[in-house]
Amino acid sequence: MGVFERVRSWLAVGEKESRVVEAAGATVDVDEGEGWRRLSGDNSRDLSPLSHSRMRETAYFLWDSNLLANRIIELPLAYLLAEGVSLVAGDKAMQGVLDRFWSDPINDLDAKLEKKLRELSLFGEQCWPVAVNDLTGHVRLGYLDPGLIATVVVDPDNPEQPIGIVTVKDKKSVARRFRVIVNGDESVFTKRTREIRQTFGDGECFYFKVNDLSTSRRGRSDLRAPADWVDAYDQFLFGEAERYNFLRAFVWDVTLNGATPEQVTDKAKSITAPRPGGVRVHNDSEIWKALSPELGAYESSAAGRLFRNHVLGGATIPEHWFGGGGDVNRATGESMGEPTLKVFTMRQRVVKHLLQTMGRYVIRRHLLARENGEPEFDDPRLTVSAVFPEMTARDTTKYAAALVQVVTAVNMAIDAGRLSEETGLLLIAAVAAQLGVDIDPAVELGNAREAARKRREADAFTGPAEDDLDGGDLDGGDAAQ
Repeated sequence: MGVFERVRSWLAVGEKESRVVEAAGATVDVDEGEGWRRLSGDNSRDLSPLSHSRMRETAYFLWDSNLLANRIIELPLAYLLAEGVSLVAGDKAMQGVLDRFWSDPINDLDAKLEKKLRELSLFGEQCWPVAVNDLTGHVRLGYLDPGLIATVVVDPDNPEQPIGIVTVKDKKSVARRFRVIVNGDESVFTKRTREIRQTFGDGECFYFKVNDLSTSRRGRSDLRAPADWVDAYDQFLFGEAERYNFLRAFVWDVTLNGATPEQVTDKAKSITAPRPGGVRVHNDSEIWKALSPELGAYESSAAGRLFRNHVLGGATIPEHWFGGGGDVNRATGESMGEPTLKVFTMRQRVVKHLLQTMGRYVIRRHLLARENGEPEFDDPRLTVSAVFPEMTARDTTKYAAALVQVVTAVNMAIDAGRLSEETGLLLIAAVAAQLGVDIDPAVELGNAREAARKRREADAFTGPAEDDLDGGDLDGGDAAQ
């Protein structure tokens, strides 16, 4: 069989079995194609790129247009940042470095931190590339839109540790590769991981995520779970608005007593609805009634509350925080708010870690620019604390009353020989902590004993009394006279 005959036979087979087959393939990152296998195996706990993109767009749309979704994002943010936050260096000599980083005109964290944390909740992740002055070690933050993140590369030997960010390709088909910041020397990684990190040559970046698991490469939005229910609640309210427009509508019902079908038809052709304030004259054989639909509102109110509380309960926000008072009084209101504040405090810990990681990196780069070599991980100069004010004003009256009772009981127990001073001070310190006063029992007991010793010495001092000195002056005056 010649070449043409073979080609013709192939074409004939193709005509008989013609079918459309979708092309299939997979993109392999260069870091995952070096022959190694992830310790965790295949990761199925991440959303597909399409689902992740849809999640971001949905979250932004709901935050921007839905009041309930907006409150789910904004309420925790207000409790975290409404009173401000500051970075405090453990070494006072490093405080100026942190202040300069915080107030840098590009960083401007007093204004930008709110936006960064809002987007952390909305999109579930944040990536901030950094620019470092090699001479001074001064750090400036950039911003990478989560929508531009193509891949988060993790440590092959430790899947919960991200080591690099790969962006989507730009118009020139170039993808940038950022190395995720880890506050330590590269020796904390294995040799294989260090080799992978060396391929990320476009600089360093901070990468933070929320609502994730140990094996999740990317975070998820706070609105991902309630998104459908928030939208359903919105649609329900729009439907209720339309229903109330129908409730305001009415029709005239005209009854013609004893009229034949032909008379009814003729009347229908000639009848007109009276104008507002107009007069309608007719005999007793014609009856006019204005009819409007009777649609119950109680069922709608209950259904709306069901939708709303389902969403708010998932976000751990009590009903009365969103305009639904219900059967709430002051006592139940305070108790219902406690779980919410606990959840907000958990997010505060995340933000605290985020800020302290940045502050530690700022000081570390400052030291690297001035000293030879990486500072030790436990160098006290790297200590940074993020200081937040109280989320809510405390009701101190009950704690103050409790403190009086505890002090009285402790003194009685010590005098009766039933309690040691050390244990008594521990009890007092526990109540004082509720008032925002931290007491170290051992140090405080030593200070109290020292103060008592000084008072005893002062009482034992026998000096001239003030009255005696005054009397002496008067006597001296009399003698002179």
